[in-house]
Amino acid sequence: MQLSPHSRPKVQPRIIIHGGAGNITKQTISKQRYAAFEASLRRILASSAALLSIPGATALDVATFAVSQLEDDELYNSGHGAVFTRAGTNELECSIMVSDGYQKRGASCMLLQHVRNPIKLAREILVRGESDDGGGAQDHCQYSGPYVEQLAKEWGLDIVDTEYFWTKGRWEEHQRGLKEDSKKKENGEKKGSGEDGKSGLSVTEMSDWEKTHYIPLGTCGAVVLDSFGTICTATSTGGLTNKIPGRIGDTPSTGTGFWAEEWFEEPKTPMMFQSSSPISSLLDHISRGNLQSLVGDCFPNFANGTSNPSNGPLESGFSSKQTSIRHAVGLSGTGNGDTFIRMAAARTVAAKSRFSSCSLASATTWMAGPGGELQKSAGDRWGHVHEGVGGIIGIEVVGTNCAVVSDFNCGGMFRAWVGDDGEHKCLIFREEDWENGPEK
Repeated sequence: MQLSPHSRPKVQPRIIIHGGAGNITKQTISKQRYAAFEASLRRILASSAALLSIPGATALDVATFAVSQLEDDELYNSGHGAVFTRAGTNELECSIMVSDGYQKRGASCMLLQHVRNPIKLAREILVRGESDDGGGAQDHCQYSGPYVEQLAKEWGLDIVDTEYFWTKGRWEEHQRGLKEDSKKKENGEKKGSGEDGKSGLSVTEMSDWEKTHYIPLGTCGAVVLDSFGTICTATSTGGLTNKIPGRIGDTPSTGTGFWAEEWFEEPKTPMMFQSSSPISSLLDHISRGNLQSLVGDCFPNFANGTSNPSNGPLESGFSSKQTSIRHAVGLSGTGNGDTFIRMAAARTVAAKSRFSSCSLASATTWMAGPGGELQKSAGDRWGHVHEGVGGIIGIEVVGTNCAVVSDFNCGGMFRAWVGDDGEHKCLIFREEDWENGPEK
Protein backbone atom coordinates (compact mmCIF):
# COMPACT_ATOMS: atom_id res chain seq x y z
CA MET A 1 0.00 0.00 0.00
CA GLN A 2 1.40 3.38 -1.05
CA LEU A 3 0.52 6.54 0.88
CA SER A 4 0.19 10.10 -0.38
CA PRO A 5 2.85 12.54 0.91
CA HIS A 6 0.56 14.22 3.45
CA SER A 7 -0.76 10.93 4.86
CA ARG A 8 2.65 9.31 5.38
CA PRO A 9 4.24 9.05 8.82
CA LYS A 10 6.25 12.22 9.43
CA VAL A 11 10.03 12.11 9.19
CA GLN A 12 12.74 14.33 10.65
CA PRO A 13 13.56 17.09 8.09
CA ARG A 14 17.19 17.27 6.95
CA ILE A 15 19.33 19.49 4.74
CA ILE A 16 22.81 19.47 3.23
CA ILE A 17 24.34 22.15 0.99
CA HIS A 18 27.52 22.36 -1.07
CA GLY A 19 29.44 25.19 -2.69
CA GLY A 20 31.74 23.34 -5.07
CA ALA A 21 34.59 20.83 -5.07
CA GLY A 22 38.01 20.67 -6.69
CA ASN A 23 41.60 21.66 -6.04
CA ILE A 24 40.74 22.96 -2.57
CA THR A 25 43.72 22.33 -0.33
CA LYS A 26 45.66 23.98 2.47
CA GLN A 27 48.02 25.26 -0.23
CA THR A 28 45.43 26.66 -2.68
CA ILE A 29 43.22 28.76 -0.39
CA SER A 30 44.30 31.23 2.27
CA LYS A 31 43.15 31.25 5.89
CA GLN A 32 41.13 34.37 5.19
CA ARG A 33 39.31 32.73 2.27
CA TYR A 34 38.86 29.53 4.26
CA ALA A 35 37.19 31.49 7.07
CA ALA A 36 34.98 33.36 4.59
CA PHE A 37 33.68 30.11 3.09
CA GLU A 38 33.03 28.59 6.51
CA ALA A 39 31.12 31.65 7.72
CA SER A 40 29.05 31.77 4.55
CA LEU A 41 28.17 28.08 4.60
CA ARG A 42 27.11 28.24 8.25
CA ARG A 43 25.03 31.36 7.64
CA ILE A 44 23.18 29.87 4.67
CA LEU A 45 22.67 26.55 6.44
CA ALA A 46 21.27 28.29 9.54
CA SER A 47 18.75 30.41 7.61
CA SER A 48 17.69 27.45 5.46
CA ALA A 49 17.34 25.10 8.43
CA ALA A 50 15.23 27.71 10.22
CA LEU A 51 12.89 27.85 7.25
CA LEU A 52 12.75 24.05 7.12
CA SER A 53 11.73 23.90 10.79
CA ILE A 54 8.51 25.83 10.16
CA PRO A 55 5.50 23.44 10.20
CA GLY A 56 4.41 22.64 6.66
CA ALA A 57 7.69 23.77 5.05
CA THR A 58 8.38 21.95 1.79
CA ALA A 59 11.66 20.60 0.46
CA LEU A 60 11.08 22.46 -2.81
CA ASP A 61 10.80 25.87 -1.14
CA VAL A 62 13.74 25.34 1.21
CA ALA A 63 16.07 23.97 -1.47
CA THR A 64 15.20 26.93 -3.72
CA PHE A 65 15.86 29.35 -0.88
CA ALA A 66 19.19 27.76 0.05
CA VAL A 67 20.54 27.78 -3.50
CA SER A 68 19.33 31.33 -4.13
CA GLN A 69 21.42 32.38 -1.12
CA LEU A 70 24.44 30.63 -2.63
CA GLU A 71 23.75 32.36 -5.96
CA ASP A 72 23.78 35.77 -4.25
CA ASP A 73 27.17 35.17 -2.61
CA GLU A 74 30.12 35.91 -4.91
CA LEU A 75 32.23 33.27 -3.15
CA TYR A 76 30.50 30.57 -5.19
CA ASN A 77 30.44 29.68 -8.86
CA SER A 78 26.80 30.56 -9.53
CA GLY A 79 24.71 33.69 -9.92
CA HIS A 80 26.63 36.77 -8.86
CA GLY A 81 29.88 34.80 -8.52
CA ALA A 82 29.66 32.80 -11.77
CA VAL A 83 32.80 32.16 -13.79
CA PHE A 84 33.36 33.50 -17.31
CA THR A 85 33.49 31.76 -20.68
CA ARG A 86 36.51 32.17 -22.95
CA ALA A 87 34.60 35.02 -24.58
CA GLY A 88 34.28 36.86 -21.29
CA THR A 89 30.55 36.22 -20.87
CA ASN A 90 28.48 34.46 -18.20
CA GLU A 91 26.27 31.52 -19.18
CA LEU A 92 24.33 30.24 -16.20
CA GLU A 93 22.82 26.79 -15.65
CA CYS A 94 20.45 25.39 -13.05
CA SER A 95 18.20 22.44 -12.22
CA ILE A 96 15.66 21.31 -9.67
CA MET A 97 14.07 17.91 -9.07
CA VAL A 98 11.75 16.33 -6.52
CA SER A 99 11.31 12.71 -5.51
CA ASP A 100 7.53 13.01 -5.87
CA GLY A 101 4.63 15.45 -5.98
CA TYR A 102 4.98 17.18 -9.37
CA GLN A 103 4.21 15.97 -12.89
CA LYS A 104 7.49 17.12 -14.40
CA ARG A 105 9.57 15.82 -11.46
CA GLY A 106 12.44 17.99 -12.68
CA ALA A 107 13.22 21.13 -14.67
CA SER A 108 16.47 22.69 -15.84
CA CYS A 109 17.72 25.78 -17.69
CA MET A 110 20.91 26.69 -19.50
CA LEU A 111 22.54 29.60 -21.35
CA LEU A 112 20.92 32.13 -19.03
CA GLN A 113 22.37 35.65 -18.91
CA HIS A 114 19.74 37.88 -17.31
CA VAL A 115 17.88 35.96 -14.58
CA ARG A 116 19.29 37.04 -11.24
CA ASN A 117 18.50 33.75 -9.49
CA PRO A 118 18.38 30.92 -12.04
CA ILE A 119 17.17 28.39 -9.44
CA LYS A 120 13.98 30.39 -8.96
CA LEU A 121 13.26 30.04 -12.67
CA ALA A 122 13.70 26.27 -12.49
CA ARG A 123 11.26 26.17 -9.58
CA GLU A 124 8.67 28.21 -11.50
CA ILE A 125 8.89 25.86 -14.46
CA LEU A 126 8.38 22.85 -12.19
CA VAL A 127 5.43 24.32 -10.30
CA ARG A 128 3.71 25.85 -13.34
CA GLY A 129 3.90 22.48 -15.01
CA GLU A 130 0.87 21.46 -12.96
CA SER A 131 -1.34 23.67 -15.17
CA ASP A 132 -2.48 22.69 -18.67
CA ASP A 133 -0.17 25.05 -20.57
CA GLY A 134 2.63 25.09 -18.02
CA GLY A 135 2.19 28.80 -17.55
CA GLY A 136 3.48 29.25 -21.07
CA ALA A 137 6.33 26.79 -20.66
CA GLN A 138 4.25 23.80 -21.83
CA ASP A 139 5.24 20.37 -20.49
CA HIS A 140 8.94 20.41 -21.35
CA CYS A 141 11.67 19.76 -18.80
CA GLN A 142 14.73 21.51 -20.30
CA TYR A 143 15.00 25.10 -21.56
CA SER A 144 17.66 27.50 -22.78
CA GLY A 145 18.27 31.06 -23.86
CA PRO A 146 16.19 34.17 -24.52
CA TYR A 147 12.74 32.58 -24.75
CA VAL A 148 12.75 31.12 -21.27
CA GLU A 149 14.27 34.34 -19.92
CA GLN A 150 11.33 36.22 -21.41
CA LEU A 151 9.01 33.84 -19.56
CA ALA A 152 10.94 34.60 -16.37
CA LYS A 153 10.30 38.31 -16.93
CA GLU A 154 6.58 37.70 -17.51
CA TRP A 155 6.41 35.63 -14.34
CA GLY A 156 7.88 38.46 -12.28
CA LEU A 157 11.34 37.09 -11.55
CA ASP A 158 14.23 39.51 -11.08
CA ILE A 159 15.88 40.33 -14.42
CA VAL A 160 19.29 42.02 -14.41
CA ASP A 161 21.85 43.36 -16.87
CA THR A 162 24.84 41.17 -17.59
CA GLU A 163 27.05 43.49 -15.53
CA TYR A 164 25.37 42.20 -12.38
CA PHE A 165 27.22 38.89 -12.65
CA TRP A 166 30.66 40.49 -13.03
CA THR A 167 32.96 40.24 -10.04
CA LYS A 168 36.57 41.36 -9.81
CA GLY A 169 37.81 38.02 -8.50
CA ARG A 170 36.21 35.95 -11.25
CA TRP A 171 37.40 38.36 -13.95
CA GLU A 172 40.98 38.09 -12.71
CA GLU A 173 40.69 34.28 -12.72
CA HIS A 174 39.36 34.48 -16.27
CA GLN A 175 42.25 36.66 -17.45
CA ARG A 176 44.87 34.57 -15.68
CA GLY A 177 43.37 31.40 -17.14
CA LEU A 178 43.60 32.76 -20.68
CA LYS A 179 47.27 33.61 -20.09
CA GLU A 180 47.97 30.13 -18.75
CA ASP A 181 46.33 28.55 -21.79
CA SER A 182 48.41 30.75 -24.06
CA LYS A 183 51.60 29.69 -22.28
CA LYS A 184 50.68 26.02 -22.51
CA LYS A 185 49.97 26.35 -26.20
CA GLU A 186 53.33 28.02 -26.79
CA ASN A 187 55.14 25.33 -24.79
CA GLY A 188 53.31 22.64 -26.71
CA GLU A 189 54.36 24.11 -30.04
CA LYS A 190 57.99 24.30 -28.90
CA LYS A 191 57.98 20.71 -27.66
CA GLY A 192 56.08 19.29 -30.63
CA SER A 193 58.00 16.89 -32.84
CA GLY A 194 56.11 17.88 -35.98
CA GLU A 195 55.52 21.17 -37.70
CA ASP A 196 52.03 21.39 -36.22
CA GLY A 197 53.36 20.81 -32.69
CA LYS A 198 50.45 18.52 -31.82
CA SER A 199 52.57 16.12 -29.82
CA GLY A 200 53.43 18.78 -27.25
CA LEU A 201 51.79 19.82 -23.98
CA SER A 202 47.99 19.75 -24.09
CA VAL A 203 46.15 23.01 -23.49
CA THR A 204 43.88 21.12 -21.10
CA GLU A 205 46.77 19.94 -18.93
CA MET A 206 47.08 21.74 -15.60
CA SER A 207 49.89 24.25 -15.32
CA ASP A 208 52.02 24.66 -12.19
CA TRP A 209 49.98 27.78 -11.36
CA GLU A 210 46.68 25.86 -11.57
CA LYS A 211 48.03 23.18 -9.28
CA THR A 212 48.69 25.77 -6.57
CA HIS A 213 45.55 27.91 -6.96
CA TYR A 214 41.89 26.96 -6.56
CA ILE A 215 40.13 27.33 -9.91
CA PRO A 216 36.33 26.99 -9.58
CA LEU A 217 35.10 23.85 -11.34
CA GLY A 218 32.03 23.12 -9.34
CA THR A 219 28.49 24.15 -8.68
CA CYS A 220 26.30 25.15 -5.77
CA GLY A 221 23.63 22.79 -4.54
CA ALA A 222 21.22 21.75 -1.82
CA VAL A 223 19.41 18.52 -1.03
CA VAL A 224 16.47 18.84 1.36
CA LEU A 225 14.12 16.36 3.03
CA ASP A 226 10.88 17.77 4.43
CA SER A 227 8.64 16.32 7.12
CA PHE A 228 6.36 14.77 4.48
CA GLY A 229 9.21 12.58 3.23
CA THR A 230 9.72 14.42 -0.07
CA ILE A 231 13.29 15.11 -1.18
CA CYS A 232 14.26 18.02 -3.42
CA THR A 233 17.62 18.59 -5.04
CA ALA A 234 18.51 22.03 -6.43
CA THR A 235 21.73 22.89 -8.28
CA SER A 236 23.13 26.04 -9.92
CA THR A 237 26.41 26.93 -11.63
CA GLY A 238 28.33 29.19 -13.95
CA GLY A 239 30.08 26.13 -15.38
CA LEU A 240 33.81 25.68 -15.89
CA THR A 241 36.23 28.59 -15.81
CA ASN A 242 36.92 29.70 -19.41
CA LYS A 243 34.58 27.13 -20.91
CA ILE A 244 33.76 27.34 -24.61
CA PRO A 245 30.71 29.61 -25.18
CA GLY A 246 27.60 27.46 -25.62
CA ARG A 247 29.02 24.55 -23.64
CA ILE A 248 26.38 22.69 -21.59
CA GLY A 249 27.48 20.97 -18.41
CA ASP A 250 26.02 18.39 -16.07
CA THR A 251 24.05 20.80 -13.87
CA PRO A 252 21.10 21.12 -16.30
CA SER A 253 21.52 17.59 -17.72
CA THR A 254 19.06 15.26 -16.01
CA GLY A 255 20.63 12.28 -14.28
CA THR A 256 24.22 13.49 -14.57
CA GLY A 257 24.73 16.29 -12.04
CA PHE A 258 21.46 15.85 -10.16
CA TRP A 259 18.76 13.28 -9.49
CA ALA A 260 15.80 12.55 -7.19
CA GLU A 261 13.37 9.64 -7.13
CA GLU A 262 11.36 7.33 -4.94
CA TRP A 263 10.39 3.68 -5.15
CA PHE A 264 8.61 1.09 -3.04
CA GLU A 265 10.11 -2.15 -1.83
CA GLU A 266 7.50 -4.87 -1.76
CA PRO A 267 7.29 -6.98 1.42
CA LYS A 268 9.04 -10.31 1.22
CA THR A 269 6.77 -13.36 0.91
CA PRO A 270 6.80 -15.31 4.21
CA MET A 271 8.15 -18.86 4.12
CA MET A 272 5.53 -21.46 4.98
CA PHE A 273 7.22 -23.42 7.73
CA GLN A 274 6.96 -24.06 11.44
CA SER A 275 10.06 -22.89 13.28
CA SER A 276 9.49 -25.60 15.90
CA SER A 277 9.93 -28.50 13.42
CA PRO A 278 13.63 -29.15 12.87
CA ILE A 279 14.82 -31.23 9.93
CA SER A 280 16.04 -33.95 12.29
CA SER A 281 12.47 -34.67 13.44
CA LEU A 282 11.27 -34.97 9.83
CA LEU A 283 13.98 -37.52 9.06
CA ASP A 284 13.01 -39.40 12.20
CA HIS A 285 9.35 -39.63 11.10
CA ILE A 286 10.37 -40.90 7.65
CA SER A 287 12.69 -43.55 9.07
CA ARG A 288 9.92 -44.79 11.35
CA GLY A 289 7.25 -44.75 8.64
CA ASN A 290 5.15 -42.33 10.70
CA LEU A 291 3.52 -40.49 7.76
CA GLN A 292 0.66 -38.96 9.79
CA SER A 293 3.12 -37.18 12.07
CA LEU A 294 5.16 -36.12 9.04
CA VAL A 295 2.07 -34.54 7.43
CA GLY A 296 1.24 -32.87 10.74
CA ASP A 297 4.66 -31.28 10.97
CA CYS A 298 4.73 -30.02 7.37
CA PHE A 299 1.07 -28.94 7.12
CA PRO A 300 -0.18 -28.36 10.66
CA ASN A 301 -3.46 -26.71 9.66
CA PHE A 302 -4.34 -29.55 7.30
CA ALA A 303 -3.53 -32.17 9.90
CA ASN A 304 -5.71 -30.39 12.47
CA GLY A 305 -8.67 -30.33 10.12
CA THR A 306 -8.44 -26.59 9.30
CA SER A 307 -7.77 -25.09 5.88
CA ASN A 308 -7.75 -21.36 6.69
CA PRO A 309 -4.16 -20.23 7.41
CA SER A 310 -5.26 -16.68 8.20
CA ASN A 311 -6.35 -17.38 11.75
CA GLY A 312 -3.15 -15.69 12.96
CA PRO A 313 0.44 -14.88 12.02
CA LEU A 314 2.80 -17.67 11.10
CA GLU A 315 5.07 -18.91 13.81
CA SER A 316 7.99 -17.56 11.78
CA GLY A 317 6.87 -14.09 12.86
CA PHE A 318 5.54 -12.77 9.54
CA SER A 319 2.30 -10.83 9.60
CA SER A 320 -0.35 -11.27 6.91
CA LYS A 321 -0.74 -7.46 6.78
CA GLN A 322 2.40 -5.84 5.40
CA THR A 323 2.86 -2.58 3.52
CA SER A 324 5.59 -1.74 1.03
CA ILE A 325 8.59 0.20 2.26
CA ARG A 326 9.16 3.60 0.68
CA HIS A 327 12.63 4.62 -0.47
CA ALA A 328 13.57 8.11 -1.64
CA VAL A 329 16.90 9.63 -2.67
CA GLY A 330 18.18 13.01 -3.82
CA LEU A 331 21.66 13.86 -5.13
CA SER A 332 23.57 16.95 -6.24
CA GLY A 333 27.02 16.77 -7.81
CA THR A 334 29.90 19.20 -8.20
CA GLY A 335 33.20 19.08 -10.06
CA ASN A 336 34.18 18.43 -13.65
CA GLY A 337 30.78 18.33 -15.32
CA ASP A 338 31.92 16.58 -18.48
CA THR A 339 32.98 13.59 -16.39
CA PHE A 340 29.60 13.56 -14.62
CA ILE A 341 27.91 13.53 -18.03
CA ARG A 342 30.01 10.64 -19.34
CA MET A 343 29.25 8.62 -16.23
CA ALA A 344 25.57 9.65 -15.87
CA ALA A 345 26.86 9.96 -12.34
CA ALA A 346 23.87 10.97 -10.20
CA ARG A 347 21.40 8.52 -11.73
CA THR A 348 24.01 5.75 -11.66
CA VAL A 349 24.53 6.28 -7.92
CA ALA A 350 20.77 6.12 -7.31
CA ALA A 351 20.43 3.03 -9.50
CA LYS A 352 23.25 1.23 -7.71
CA SER A 353 21.60 1.93 -4.38
CA ARG A 354 18.20 0.83 -5.65
CA PHE A 355 19.05 -2.28 -7.64
CA SER A 356 22.06 -3.50 -5.66
CA SER A 357 20.29 -2.91 -2.34
CA CYS A 358 23.22 -0.98 -0.91
CA SER A 359 23.07 2.24 1.08
CA LEU A 360 23.18 5.58 -0.73
CA ALA A 361 26.31 6.41 1.27
CA SER A 362 28.07 3.32 -0.09
CA ALA A 363 26.95 4.04 -3.65
CA THR A 364 28.09 7.67 -3.37
CA THR A 365 31.56 6.66 -2.22
CA TRP A 366 31.74 4.04 -4.98
CA MET A 367 31.18 6.80 -7.54
CA ALA A 368 32.69 9.99 -6.08
CA GLY A 369 35.01 8.84 -3.31
CA PRO A 370 38.80 8.47 -3.60
CA GLY A 371 39.57 5.87 -6.25
CA GLY A 372 35.91 5.72 -7.25
CA GLU A 373 34.33 5.48 -10.67
CA LEU A 374 34.66 9.21 -11.41
CA GLN A 375 38.39 9.07 -10.77
CA LYS A 376 38.82 5.78 -12.64
CA SER A 377 37.14 7.25 -15.71
CA ALA A 378 40.05 9.67 -16.15
CA GLY A 379 42.52 6.81 -16.52
CA ASP A 380 46.15 7.87 -16.70
CA ARG A 381 45.01 11.47 -17.18
CA TRP A 382 44.05 11.68 -13.51
CA GLY A 383 46.02 14.38 -11.73
CA HIS A 384 47.30 15.92 -14.96
CA VAL A 385 43.99 17.46 -16.08
CA HIS A 386 40.78 18.38 -14.28
CA GLU A 387 38.98 15.29 -15.61
CA GLY A 388 37.37 12.97 -13.07
CA VAL A 389 37.40 15.52 -10.24
CA GLY A 390 34.22 15.87 -8.20
CA GLY A 391 32.00 15.23 -5.23
CA ILE A 392 28.37 14.39 -4.47
CA ILE A 393 25.98 15.22 -1.62
CA GLY A 394 22.66 13.50 -0.99
CA ILE A 395 19.90 12.33 1.32
CA GLU A 396 18.35 8.87 1.57
CA VAL A 397 15.03 7.86 3.14
CA VAL A 398 14.02 4.28 3.97
CA GLY A 399 10.62 4.16 5.62
CA THR A 400 10.88 6.85 8.30
CA ASN A 401 14.67 6.62 8.64
CA CYS A 402 16.94 9.05 6.81
CA ALA A 403 20.65 9.64 6.26
CA VAL A 404 22.69 12.56 4.92
CA VAL A 405 25.61 11.48 2.71
CA SER A 406 28.57 13.05 0.90
CA ASP A 407 31.95 12.15 -0.54
CA PHE A 408 34.56 13.54 -2.93
CA ASN A 409 37.81 12.50 -4.60
CA CYS A 410 39.70 15.81 -4.63
CA GLY A 411 41.31 18.22 -2.20
CA GLY A 412 38.06 19.42 -0.67
CA MET A 413 34.36 20.15 -1.00
CA PHE A 414 32.57 23.12 0.59
CA ARG A 415 29.66 21.55 2.48
CA ALA A 416 27.44 22.03 5.52
CA TRP A 417 24.56 20.00 6.91
CA VAL A 418 22.34 19.31 9.90
CA GLY A 419 23.50 16.20 11.73
CA ASP A 420 21.46 13.40 13.27
CA ASP A 421 21.55 15.22 16.59
CA GLY A 422 20.38 18.51 15.04
CA GLU A 423 23.85 20.06 15.26
CA HIS A 424 24.96 22.26 12.36
CA LYS A 425 28.15 20.94 10.80
CA CYS A 426 30.53 22.41 8.24
CA LEU A 427 33.56 20.89 6.52
CA ILE A 428 35.79 21.90 3.65
CA PHE A 429 38.53 19.27 3.81
CA ARG A 430 38.12 15.77 5.18
CA GLU A 431 37.24 15.62 8.84
CA GLU A 432 40.72 14.56 9.90
CA ASP A 433 42.15 17.72 8.29
CA TRP A 434 39.67 20.09 9.88
CA GLU A 435 41.60 21.06 13.03
CA ASN A 436 44.74 21.95 11.12
CA GLY A 437 43.00 24.24 8.65
CA PRO A 438 44.83 25.87 5.74
CA GLU A 439 48.55 26.42 5.98
CA LYS A 440 48.66 29.99 4.66
